[in-house]
Amino acid sequence: MTLFRSGLLVLTTPLAALAPRLAPILTSAAQFVNDTLYVHLQPGMSLEGPAQPLSTPVQATFEVLDFISYFYAGANVHPHLDIRILLTNIQSKSAFLPSLASSVQNLAHPPEVVLTDFQTLDGSQYNPVKQQLERYATSCYSCCPTLTSVLLYPDYESAELPVGFTLPSTIRPSSPVARSPKQPVRGYHRGAVGGTFDRLHNAHKVLLSVSCIVAQEQLVVGVADKDLLKGKLLPELLQSYAERVEHLSEFLVDIKPSLAFDIVPLLDPYGPAGSDPSLEFLVVSEETYRGGMAVNRFRHEKDLKELTLYQIQLLHDPGHRENEEDKISSSSSRQRMLGNLLRPPHVRSGLPAGLYVIGLTGISGSGKSAVAQRLKGLGAYVIDCDQLGHRAYTPAGPAYQPVVQAFGTDILHKDGFINRKVLSSRVFGNKKHLKKLTDIMWPVIAKLAREEMDRAVAAGKRVCVIEAAVLLEAGWQSMVHEVWTIVIPETEAVRRIMERDGLSEAAAQSRLQSQMSGQQLVDQSHVVLSTLWEPHVTQLQVEKAWALLQKRIDAIQPF
Repeated sequence: MTLFRSGLLVLTTPLAALAPRLAPILTSAAQFVNDTLYVHLQPGMSLEGPAQPLSTPVQATFEVLDFISYFYAGANVHPHLDIRILLTNIQSKSAFLPSLASSVQNLAHPPEVVLTDFQTLDGSQYNPVKQQLERYATSCYSCCPTLTSVLLYPDYESAELPVGFTLPSTIRPSSPVARSPKQPVRGYHRGAVGGTFDRLHNAHKVLLSVSCIVAQEQLVVGVADKDLLKGKLLPELLQSYAERVEHLSEFLVDIKPSLAFDIVPLLDPYGPAGSDPSLEFLVVSEETYRGGMAVNRFRHEKDLKELTLYQIQLLHDPGHRENEEDKISSSSSRQRMLGNLLRPPHVRSGLPAGLYVIGLTGISGSGKSAVAQRLKGLGAYVIDCDQLGHRAYTPAGPAYQPVVQAFGTDILHKDGFINRKVLSSRVFGNKKHLKKLTDIMWPVIAKLAREEMDRAVAAGKRVCVIEAAVLLEAGWQSMVHEVWTIVIPETEAVRRIMERDGLSEAAAQSRLQSQMSGQQLVDQSHVVLSTLWEPHVTQLQVEKAWALLQKRIDAIQPF
């Protein structure tokens, strides 16, 4: 079966009958498309007959909105598919038109295949029907010149919903409006919606789709940035603001190009919704409804008209795991990135043959040593650079004489050993002295680490882990294939440092400020882990990362 990168699914079954058929239809479509699947709703359309079918308006009712939400929720079982329900022909009440413009809509990923749930009476791939389908697709959207058409015949027998099933409610207007499935959704000229929109997922798409249907002329989209990101889980793995805006813009223009979009950074809880007098509505989720109420109170204080609030129900994630939210969320997506390879490994020809080297780093208190021991338990040879530093400082060590010559004999204990506390106080806060020390120590530790690598090879190990807090600052990434970073929130790191080392909060924060930040480390890392949760969760992360590492090593042997 041929796989296509992008496809267009034209759904012709009336919505009431389509819901129980949705799962098998999506499963069938997923067998043909492996990336972007556009969906065009045209209930009741026939592809049989001599006349070419036309795209006709579909009135936006609560049933339509509920179906869109139900569709995106069901699409979550096909994570490889980027589903985009096109809204060009779905019109809200005051924007409902008797006909649509005949211009062809450009899509970011022109479909290579057009699929449909329309079925011929004899169940055959009837050529005239397929030709009509291709004509219809190309008359509405930009498609590849060699467009392929497929009539889907899913197994509907297993698609049964409980008797009396109704689509779950998606949208709840703030005012106590009695709503029915066939009730038209009111349209407004200008409205707003906000969020982080990290790794655009299906719950985001419901929020944005409702916003696009309710808005007739312009939609202001606030994208959280800077201070609003500080409380996010695993913020180091958030996409950059520019990346989020790029993906968001592409999605919005794809689903409703007739709408004007104003995408702006959201730097405070109110954003444009709190100050723009021309806005008429605000779309929020169940979680942000209180924030919407706060926006209206803020507007009231500024003598601005209250916004109509539309509250969108959260989408349940049936596949959520331990410590993940039970809703579809970006936080869960970031958690699932832990242990995965984020960028291609380095090719290092100068390392011992047959040895794959991991550089393990992280801010102070992140749990590097604990993770190193877990990797050792799985079979890795661990090199602790802090221990190498201790060895280098001893009277017989390679750094002893250079350090004493550089800093004087007053840094020595009576027994001749270097007093590391005195030495630390001498260099702390003094960049010149610190550089003098690191210029001595870092090359020495790197040489000792290479000697340890040879011992790892002699011991028959194929994975070596170099644990070092200053791995990147020292430039030691040049002697590893991959950098693995442990991340935790700074507040948790401060707590751990205070508890472990008996330092004050100010001293613990000062220690962190003298190091590279977690974000700086992650930006140069191949794999990210976190010790934020219970020990057994950390163990599962490490085992996952280890298993994926073994597959990578097996694929490149010999290295």
